Amino acid sequence: MATLTYVYSDSTAVVGPLATYAEPHSYDLCEVHAHGLTAPRGWEVVRLDIDAASATPGADDLEALADAVREAARPVGPFIEGPPPLPEFDLEEIARRGHLRVLRTPTTS
Repeated sequence: MATLTYVYSDSTAVVGPLATYAEPHSYDLCEVHAHGLTAPRGWEVVRLDIDAASATPGADDLEALADAVREAARPVGPFIEGPPPLPEFDLEEIARRGHLRVLRTPTTS
């Protein structure tokens, strides 16, 4: 895996180690596409050494990923079981799909 970064002002395409964060004009490439990349006429391709050992995730990377997954799975607010109560005036629920309800308008006497 590698990251391709375009530097438009220098007409240069840089293929280097996989980036750790997203940047404009950067694209992650598989090994096949990283090696077979060509640039437009007049552009230069700079290929930085990609260390295969550093390309694999280490223990710190895996722990950070596990922490991020745990954080994303943590509930944000109070958990309320069941559907929310109907408004105070008397409405009849006639259908339900997911969180949406179809209510019959009460007839006025």
